Amino acid sequence: MNKIKNKRLFLIFLFLVFGFMALPMKVQAIDPKITDILITNNRESVLLYARLVNGFKPEMEMAVLAGIPAVFTFQLEVYQERSLVWDKKITGHEIKRTMKYDNLKKTFSIYTNGNQQPVIFSDFESAQKAMTDFNGINAVPLSSLTKGENYYMLIKVKMDKVRLPLRMEYVFFFVSFWDFETAWNRQNFSY
Repeated sequence: MNKIKNKRLFLIFLFLVFGFMALPMKVQAIDPKITDILITNNRESVLLYARLVNGFKPEMEMAVLAGIPAVFTFQLEVYQERSLVWDKKITGHEIKRTMKYDNLKKTFSIYTNGNQQPVIFSDFESAQKAMTDFNGINAVPLSSLTKGENYYMLIKVKMDKVRLPLRMEYVFFFVSFWDFETAWNRQNFSY
């Protein structure tokens, strides 16, 4: 009777050990966020400068080098603050950047909003910086604003879900760890 009880305890112990080993390892948590936000203007438009930090997870470099494109979508909305009624939406923009690696030429190409002429980089760090820096974005024309009013911008960045042919995202399961979306960042400004 004791032998049977000991076998059961041993089997339960093995089951628990292998069960915990089968659990997925915790993926390194990187929280992407938008920083260094600056709103300024030139003679015609309100300009936005911002940077995405922690946007590239460690697995992404390996996947980009394997030929999987990385796509970031930058969303921007401008609102006029109003006290008695809902805030008025002035404009909204979406900027899509795609990074592709050419294995033959050993170069990284950055396409913005489907532009046919990419910007070419020879190393991953420079291409990564180009993907995450949003400099001098025309947020809204000054002609759309009223002097003396208060406004705010909502901005966020999301990494588009990776879609591989023939459902290969199930084989290359690490690409599912890429999917992220920052929180909306609110930045007030006056004109």
